[in-house]
Amino acid sequence: MAYSNKKFTPIQAYNKIQYYCSYQERSHFEVKEKLYGYGLNKLEVETIIIQLIEENFLNEERFAIQFAGGKFRQKKWGKNKIVYELKNKRVSSRNIQIGINSIDSLQYQNTLHKLALQKWNSLKKDSIIAKKVKTTKYLLQKGFEQSLIKEAIVKICLPDNIN
Repeated sequence: MAYSNKKFTPIQAYNKIQYYCSYQERSHFEVKEKLYGYGLNKLEVETIIIQLIEENFLNEERFAIQFAGGKFRQKKWGKNKIVYELKNKRVSSRNIQIGINSIDSLQYQNTLHKLALQKWNSLKKDSIIAKKVKTTKYLLQKGFEQSLIKEAIVKICLPDNIN
């Protein structure tokens, strides 16, 4: 069913959006867009957003923590990519920082090193320089920080680690 063709009353929209927020954490921006898609005006949308926050269906800090942790654990994204995506969802800088800080730093380092090693080992026929470049590009694309990537590659290149 296309929502753009049907206009919901504020009560109908509230019931639908309550369900939308209950089965997965949402950003304020996602919820606003959905409500506007239901044909509501600005005042109705703002009223519903306030009600959702008061009833704890909508919590941007909780969303940022869940989003950052989920993307890191499931998709192995680095912090830069997570920050970029949270900014696209119009999450506040404060909540982005809270979400990023919720990622365990030891787990983050281990994941980065594991991804670097996997990529490195997959490049069997390449020279060491080509391996460094391709591994770096791969990890940058995943959203990891340049300085941490350099450290991981230096560890991989230690004499006892080179295959």
